[in-house]
Amino acid sequence: MLEQALKEQVRGLFGYLKSKFTFNVIVAADHKSKSDLLSLLEDVVATTDKITLNVAEGEGLSFSIVKEDVDSGIVFRAVPTGHEFTSLLMAVLNMDGIGKNLPDEMLTKRIKNISGKVELKSYISLTCTNCPEVVQALNVMAIYNPNIKHAIIDGGINKEEVEALGIQAVPTVTLNGKQLHVGRSSLGELLGKIEEQLGTTFSLEDAEEKEYDVIVVGGGPAGVSSAIYSARKGFSVAIIAGTVGGQVKETVSIENMISISKTTGAELTANLNQHLKDYPIDVLENRMVEGVEIIDGVKHVTTSLGEKFSTPALIIATGASWRKLGVPGETEYIGSGVAFCTHCDAPYFKGKKVVVVGGGNSGLEAAIDLSSIAAEVTVLEFMDTLKGDQVLQDKVNSLSNVAVITNAKTLEVDGDGKQVTGLKYENRENGNVETVVTDGVFVQIGLTANSGAFKEILDTNRMGEIEIDAHCRTKVAGVYAAGDVSIVPYKQIVIAMGEGSKAALSAFEDKIKNKQLSNESTLAY
Repeated sequence: MLEQALKEQVRGLFGYLKSKFTFNVIVAADHKSKSDLLSLLEDVVATTDKITLNVAEGEGLSFSIVKEDVDSGIVFRAVPTGHEFTSLLMAVLNMDGIGKNLPDEMLTKRIKNISGKVELKSYISLTCTNCPEVVQALNVMAIYNPNIKHAIIDGGINKEEVEALGIQAVPTVTLNGKQLHVGRSSLGELLGKIEEQLGTTFSLEDAEEKEYDVIVVGGGPAGVSSAIYSARKGFSVAIIAGTVGGQVKETVSIENMISISKTTGAELTANLNQHLKDYPIDVLENRMVEGVEIIDGVKHVTTSLGEKFSTPALIIATGASWRKLGVPGETEYIGSGVAFCTHCDAPYFKGKKVVVVGGGNSGLEAAIDLSSIAAEVTVLEFMDTLKGDQVLQDKVNSLSNVAVITNAKTLEVDGDGKQVTGLKYENRENGNVETVVTDGVFVQIGLTANSGAFKEILDTNRMGEIEIDAHCRTKVAGVYAAGDVSIVPYKQIVIAMGEGSKAALSAFEDKIKNKQLSNESTLAY
């Protein structure tokens, strides 16, 4: 099943293994995916003498990973090819203490202090680009806490179970039989949700506040650029982020990075991570900044893990997130018909009717993607004309199963208590309220700035973007903003990188001129 080149890569990775592992397979004799699973695992086992394969007949299809006769608590009810092949490899490496995704000391302590019985299930699709991060985060929890069990369940193989639960978006995570999370997430966010549900014995009361010359908040292109430029100036630097890469990780194809004709979000994220490792930068992932207090010019930062840090120079590069409609039914049906990522969730709507809300580039691209999968696609646009590029409009207009409705104000997402059944909208020309019968709603209305944690100390516009001058300075001395979270026009990767470097250079200039701790406003145009 594995190509020779990939086998050689796996052989190289597993050359670092020190422990003995076993894949324990249980599979029905007539399961349609039996040969695929055994072929895959046999190819993996053939790359190293550290892994053996045991196969037993039973119900369904699954396999667990055992290290030195100790069960990891990780079970794959899937044939982990596609994006999930990496999750299989990382599970083995992580169990042996290897991998760049292993949690830092703070997160490790929290994982070990989760209370009670924890049975996690992640429902995934092999085509989902957001699923591996969630799967790998939950696997890490199972590895560090023996009370945690994690099952990875492929919806394609386990259709009856998925349909019975009404799951229409991946990844969907359940905790002890109840839905915990839907969609993209990080180890920190998932850990917080589990702690909220089950409790924890972890305490940070005795933790000391750590000081840095520069703290960068956000791990996207702007944040990484800021951190690297700051480190190159000799500053002690920390970067606090949910994950390095940010929104870039969700981008399938990138063709406008000058000097690189084509790359992907995953490749660019890997390059960002590697570049960070070239400098003495503390990369603190899986947490968010929840508050900033300024005392005598010093910025005291509190994270979602309860940690406290201080700095004279704070660079905010938190980017932006998908905007929501804010209408009744939207939140209730996320994961049960309401979705935001066509790459992840489109396969669940094969042969069904879907609505795309938004007539900009992202909405039209979503409609084009869905047209090859769904039976009918309806695009709703609030304005009287579509806003996307003409080439995308021409493509949409050429598709026989795509209809466009303009002057449509979305009012409500309808459902039967389990799944989406329709969408109500107001015809802005005549005021009539109409309903589109649909199985799913893809929200594609752009992004909103992730500036909530800073609004009490900084000025923002109506879209939440932080006000800055041409040097990325905010109104508060020693606080800078860069990239999509700021008012800078044109939300592009190359622009974000440039703005990040500009913010770092401004921080360096202000340090030299002793301006970072000033009480005077530094915002100037």
